[in-house]
Amino acid sequence: MNSEVTAAWAVLFVAGVFEVAWALGLEYADGFSNLRASVLTVIAMLLSFVLLSKAVATLPVGTAYVVWIGIGAVGTVLGGILLFDEPVTVHRLAFLILVIIGVIGLKTTVNT
Repeated sequence: MNSEVTAAWAVLFVAGVFEVAWALGLEYADGFSNLRASVLTVIAMLLSFVLLSKAVATLPVGTAYVVWIGIGAVGTVLGGILLFDEPVTVHRLAFLILVIIGVIGLKTTVNT
């Protein structure tokens, strides 16, 4: 894998982290009634989208999008469990593991 592709994967990972931040930020924004949390949430949204767009300049768009969503989904569920006392069930964890397997599978099989 060349350095451009490696950098694109790193950018995509950071984009996914910002996706988690804005998704969790929605809870703190409280319907956008909390100004500070709302501003931070919108900034995280913008950064997430900009970084995703940078990554798809190198990576296949479909793969990058699913990996971005996967990082966001897993991170948001785990954040919800840790921060907002959302339920932890065997089924929930099993399906999260399936998402993680899918993301890893897509990353390892892409030919760029």
